[in-house]
Amino acid sequence: MNISVLGCGRWGSFIANYLSTKNDVFLWGRSGGRSYSQLLENRKNEYLELSENVKLTCSLEQALQSDIIIISILTKELDGFLKEVKPLIKENQKFVFCMKGIDPNTSETLTQIAIRNGFDKNSLAIWVGPGHVQNFTKGIPSCMLICAYDMNLAQMLQKEFASELIRFYINEDILGAEIGSASKNVVGIMSGLLDGLNWQALKGSLMARATYEYAELVDKMGGNRQTIYGLSHLGDYEATLFSTFSRNRMFGECLAKGEAFDKSAEGVFNVKGFYLLSQKYDIDMPLTAALYRIIFENADIIQEIKQLFNREQKQEFCWKD
Repeated sequence: MNISVLGCGRWGSFIANYLSTKNDVFLWGRSGGRSYSQLLENRKNEYLELSENVKLTCSLEQALQSDIIIISILTKELDGFLKEVKPLIKENQKFVFCMKGIDPNTSETLTQIAIRNGFDKNSLAIWVGPGHVQNFTKGIPSCMLICAYDMNLAQMLQKEFASELIRFYINEDILGAEIGSASKNVVGIMSGLLDGLNWQALKGSLMARATYEYAELVDKMGGNRQTIYGLSHLGDYEATLFSTFSRNRMFGECLAKGEAFDKSAEGVFNVKGFYLLSQKYDIDMPLTAALYRIIFENADIIQEIKQLFNREQKQEFCWKD
């Protein structure tokens, strides 16, 4: 099977290496880009060394000859990128998004962006769940999730991608998994704020209330609320809320300490997208709203957290039969 990975950052380069044990893989990056230039120079980055079965290319035309196209770029760049890719795609190609996010301006999920750009929904899948490149390259295994509109595609990818390093589950609720994987980044920022304040004791409460908040959203959007309690969201909490490798948690910690953070944290853009969704679906999302005010309106962090405690007291669960 021919596979191409579009995007050669830490996750894209790992995926290319991971899949190259059974396949020849093209790894695409933009000519002159920092990540691509680094790999082109010595086939290494700070995380790994590319295997011989990975072929580097800066030609989209060449990369888009494969049967399976894996995309791993920043979510905020996806819409424009797919417009560039669409004229080059071929019949029966499958596209797998190995990213976690929603559009900050339209609040669309990754596959919704692709469908709007003319991609066949049955050709689309996502690969999400817990895992840091730093752990995988040490041989530490994890479980991850593949979702697709077409379950035959999900089952095929599950079989093709499985290894002793990653055990894959599949799920047909692609909406719930996309919302779950994107929103866990938002929760990661709030977790980092608690770390920065030395209020780690609140993380248990954060996890309980955050899962409920996003389960309510998924339910309102027409997905399965149980998906939030699976690998796409709750199952990814250790890697996002506690790990020293989590950029979203690190961003929140630096924000609470008043320190600069010079790496990308996709959760920042997701906060805006989920705030828009809360307004679109007229749903109360207090954690999301507090983070929106902190990040985009420079609200006081401690005051916002205290205001969460001053909300009307209520029953823990109000699920309908």
